[in-house]
Amino acid sequence: MSQNAKIVMDAVRSADHDRYLTALYAPADKRDALFSLYAFNAEIAGIRDRIHEALPGEVRLQWWRDVIAAGGEAGAGHPTAEALNAAITTFSLPKPAFQNMLDARIFDLYDDPMPSRTDLEGYCGETAAALIQLAAMVLDPGAAPRFADLAGRAGCAQAMTGLLLLLPLHRKRGQCFIPADILAAAGSSPEEFVAGDGGSGAKRAVAAMIALAREHLSAFEQGASAVPVSLRPVFLPLALSRAYLGKMENGSPLNGLAPALAAAASCDQGLVGTLT
Repeated sequence: MSQNAKIVMDAVRSADHDRYLTALYAPADKRDALFSLYAFNAEIAGIRDRIHEALPGEVRLQWWRDVIAAGGEAGAGHPTAEALNAAITTFSLPKPAFQNMLDARIFDLYDDPMPSRTDLEGYCGETAAALIQLAAMVLDPGAAPRFADLAGRAGCAQAMTGLLLLLPLHRKRGQCFIPADILAAAGSSPEEFVAGDGGSGAKRAVAAMIALAREHLSAFEQGASAVPVSLRPVFLPLALSRAYLGKMENGSPLNGLAPALAAAASCDQGLVGTLT
């Protein structure tokens, strides 16, 4: 393994341990490309945590747009950028998917409320679902297109579960990913949800969000048995989503359950069990 590849792998292990573990189930000759995708995702998902103002965050997203559009030696000296461009070239990954992912991440930089369920599903589709589909194209480009719809369901379930786990952080900084239409149906609003204890409708809104994540997870699980062995590593994190949602249904994500959930869910046997 080259030094750059090790740096990228270690970045994924540190920032996204769930995907790091599942990438180890992929063939050895595909792992570097998967790690480059997952490191890129971690990099752009964490921009707001590292750059606390929106405009510098947009500048960083633009840097990635330029690097990916140029390809080749663009981003030289940045291990993740170098590895990502190599993966895009080697596996003929579609650059528009990366551009759409970067566009979706602009939402993370601001405190605008998520307008509707449809908008949330679109956001999940351009981020987590796109990542799954790109990883599937690395593992088996012939089979990947047949499972694009399943990747969409999986990505929505995975992203919504992640957003639920991050509720305490998002609320602390005044950010609301629970759609306004779901909040309204629960008798709340984005402004009320991020203030204080979230108001009387907060728990109902969270329960509705969990149910929505469950809906997508169930749709994925109905088709999971058809996923070929070649693609299974990219879908393995859904086992963790199932475990996390189960824990959240018995607790309150508003209070922050992430440490306990991580301890309960991150076991190899659980990962393998979801697609067998």
